[in-house]
Amino acid sequence: MNKSDLKRNYYMLKGPLAKKGYDWWWHSLTAYDKETGEERPFFIEYFVCNPALAEEEPTLGQLPENQKAGKKPSYCMIKAGTWGKNPKQIHNFYSMKYFNCPDDELNVQVGDCSLTETHMKGFARVSEEDAKNHPEYMSDAGDMMWDLDIDKQITFNVGYGANSLFRKLNSFEMFWHAEGIKTQYSGTIWLDGREYEVIPEKSYGYADKNWGGDFTSPWLWISSCNLTSLITGKKLNNSAFEAGGGKPKAF
Repeated sequence: MNKSDLKRNYYMLKGPLAKKGYDWWWHSLTAYDKETGEERPFFIEYFVCNPALAEEEPTLGQLPENQKAGKKPSYCMIKAGTWGKNPKQIHNFYSMKYFNCPDDELNVQVGDCSLTETHMKGFARVSEEDAKNHPEYMSDAGDMMWDLDIDKQITFNVGYGANSLFRKLNSFEMFWHAEGIKTQYSGTIWLDGREYEVIPEKSYGYADKNWGGDFTSPWLWISSCNLTSLITGKKLNNSAFEAGGGKPKAF
């Protein structure tokens, strides 16, 4: 259902979800090495959980001392990286005390990172030493910076399953909304000192959002907006494909 609903992209961690809930905004796209022209797939995610449990430092739940103390995780994580040859993911963590997003629009601000419906920029870095000494970061070493305009062109709206009533009741364990099943990005990404150009018509971008009180498992997710007709051989410029599913739980 190609029906835009920006309210489903709002920050959702209120009520019970403030102490047992997560919210994430996901972006994936293709960029091109400024020197060689080589294409490379990138991803950027803004992830938050359990804001009502925030302390001055991010609380990572898998640390033995936190488990022993009965502390649940509470943090904002910026995930940035690339797939394919020499894959890499970089994780930076912030206390939820320093995360800001209003109730009535998508306008995330944390550290040097920001996100709106039409733009995102940020920086993530983990040193070799920190990657080695902090396995709880689940991060490779490296640095990535991005400054990107966002143009969401096709929406995949799940309909009543994530409407305002069901959201208020937290009816499902996990909600999903893909405001930009086809998204054109433009701008620049820098990864470990190399510059990558993001070209709108060749960015093959995707933007969605998940939130809830727990993750569904198993989970399958496949998408593409770089489609070619097997009948005519022509590009399908106003089309996108999505296949996803899991084991949802209600109430």
